[in-house]
Amino acid sequence: MPNPVALKQKQEFVAELSEKLKNSSAGVLVDYKGINVADDTKLRRELRAGGVEYMVVKNTMLRRACENVGFEELYPQLKETTSLAIGGGDQIAPAKILCEYAKKSGGKFKIKAGYIDGRVISAAEVSALAELPPREALIARMLGGLNAPISGLVNVLNGNIRGLVVALNAIAEKKASETTA
Repeated sequence: MPNPVALKQKQEFVAELSEKLKNSSAGVLVDYKGINVADDTKLRRELRAGGVEYMVVKNTMLRRACENVGFEELYPQLKETTSLAIGGGDQIAPAKILCEYAKKSGGKFKIKAGYIDGRVISAAEVSALAELPPREALIARMLGGLNAPISGLVNVLNGNIRGLVVALNAIAEKKASETTA
């Protein structure tokens, strides 16, 4: 028979983790086997600076939280050592930081899977997400694309007005030269 106090603490932790998964915009599961304390501290500092919450989680606890949220597709990934990075505002930050670290680790630190906006994604999709430019750059590209047709229209209209002004100026100069002659 499990200890009632420990069972209550575990249930509270699962409820809290479920709430975090539900309210977060993105997250990444990793296998952290082989990472040393110094590297882990550095990684946690980087993640904290990026607004990402990082925690080592027991697979059984995470499985129950995933069940509560509807992330059953993550069950096959819940083997070995598992840690979870949950993103706050920036959806790409967890993937970007962890994929960069995984490349540097030489295969010791592996991306398992992730989720974004309530949809479970594979490790390959997490890596593809990490390759995206920052949000500000994407917004700038989009605004540039929206601005291009408007700029073109303004240039065309300015060209027509400029042509009209040049033609009127030429007529005025011709009439001025005819009246003086």
